[in-house]
Amino acid sequence: MATMSRLSTPSPTAHASSTFKSGSSQPKILIGFYSGSSFNAKVSSSKLAVRGNHARSGPLVVRCSQVDGNGIPAKRTVLHDLYEKEGQSPWYDNLCRPVTDLLPLIASGVRGVTSNPAIFQKAISSSNAYNDQFRDLVQSGKGIEAAYWELVVKDIQDACKLFESIYDQTDGGDGYVSVEVSPRLADDTKGTVEAAKWLHKVVDRRNVYIKIPATAACVPSIKDVISLGISVNVTLIFSLSRYEAVIDAYLDGLEASGLSDLSKVTSVASFFVSRVDTLVDKKLEKIGSPEALDLRGKAAVAQAALAYKLYQKKFSGPRWEALVKKGAKKQRLLWASTSVKNPAYPDTLYVAPLIGPDTVSTMPDQALQAFIDHGAVSRTIDSNVSEAEGVYNALEKLGVDWSDVGSQLELEGVDSFKKSFDSLLDTLQEKANSLKLVSL
Repeated sequence: MATMSRLSTPSPTAHASSTFKSGSSQPKILIGFYSGSSFNAKVSSSKLAVRGNHARSGPLVVRCSQVDGNGIPAKRTVLHDLYEKEGQSPWYDNLCRPVTDLLPLIASGVRGVTSNPAIFQKAISSSNAYNDQFRDLVQSGKGIEAAYWELVVKDIQDACKLFESIYDQTDGGDGYVSVEVSPRLADDTKGTVEAAKWLHKVVDRRNVYIKIPATAACVPSIKDVISLGISVNVTLIFSLSRYEAVIDAYLDGLEASGLSDLSKVTSVASFFVSRVDTLVDKKLEKIGSPEALDLRGKAAVAQAALAYKLYQKKFSGPRWEALVKKGAKKQRLLWASTSVKNPAYPDTLYVAPLIGPDTVSTMPDQALQAFIDHGAVSRTIDSNVSEAEGVYNALEKLGVDWSDVGSQLELEGVDSFKKSFDSLLDTLQEKANSLKLVSL
C-alpha cells in the first residue's frame, strides 16, 4: 500500500479550532483576532469592532454574531496569496443579513459566496432581520413558499452587488454568488430546468450562479440550463464517475447552445470532501484491520486529487480546444464541505492539501478562520497523485465501494437539504401564525 506524506493520517494533536460553534445564533459576522486557543473580541452595540490582545493578535476571524453594522476593512491575509500565487479562489460558504457584513471578508480576500437550503434555514430561522420583509410579503398575500423565495432572492441580489466589482475585474472569472433550486426537485429533470430559468430571471444579476444538484435526474438539466446561457454551480458531487458526467453535461450544454461567444457562460463543479471521510472512516472502523484503520482520514483528499487529474484530462484535447475558440471557460473544480467533521483531524485538512490553479475552495466559518490563522499557501493538489491513486485503490481492495459511497452521500445530501427547506417553511408558517397571518 502506498504511504502518503500529504495524505497521511491526520494527527489528533493537530491544531483544531474550537472557536466556532455550529449553533451560533444571530447570523451576522463578527471580525476579531484569533490568539492561540481563544477568540479575543469585544462587540460594540452598533459597529463591528476589532479588539484583542495586540501583543498576541493573529489573523482575521469570522463568525456569526448578534451585532449590526458594516464591519471594518481587514488587512491582507493568506487568502490574497492563495489567489495571486496559486490561482485558487477562496469563497465563503455562508450568507445572512445584513449582507454588508460580507465587506470585511471581501477585504480579507474572499472572492465569492455559496449558499444552500441549510444555510438559509439557519439564517432566516435564527434572525429577526427577515421579519419586516416577511410580514410585508404575507400581508400582501404571498404564500409561505413564495415569501421564502423573495427573502432569498433579496439576499442573493444584495450579495451579488457587493461582488460585482470582482466579477468585472476578472472578466467573469470570480465574484459569483450561488443560489440553489428547490431541493424538492432533485429527481425532477424538467422541473429543475424550469426552476433554474425562473431563479436566473428573478435574481437578474450577471454574477449569480444557479445551483443544481448532480443527481442522475439533474445531470441532463445541467446540459439544458448551460445551453440556455445560464451559468451553473453543480452541487452535491461525491464520486469521480458522477463528476465526469457533470463535466460532459457542461461540454454538451456549451456545444448545444448555438452561441458564437461562450465567454459569459461559466460553471463550477462542487466536489464535496469532508463527508466522504465521515462515511469511509465508519466503514474502515467496521473492517477494523490495522491497514484499514491506517487509511482513516485519507479517502476524501485522495479522491479529490484524482478529481483534479480528471479535470485536467477532460479540459484538454480537440473537443475542448474547439470550444475555447468560441470563448469557452473551463468548469472549475470547487471544493465543498471543507470544514472538518472529526475534531481529531487538522482543521485545514480539506483546504491545505487541495490547493491548485483554476480551482475554488468554499469555506464555512470554521475552515476559513483556520486557514487564515495558520494555513500555508503552496500548490498541493497534484503533488502526490500516484499516492492518491494508491490510497484510492487500497480502499477498494479493502471492500470500500466508491460507487456506493457516492450514492449514499448523494442521497443523504439531498435529504438533508430537503429537511432544511421543509423545516424553514414550517418556521415561516409559525411566524405567520404568530403574527395572526394566514398563508394562501
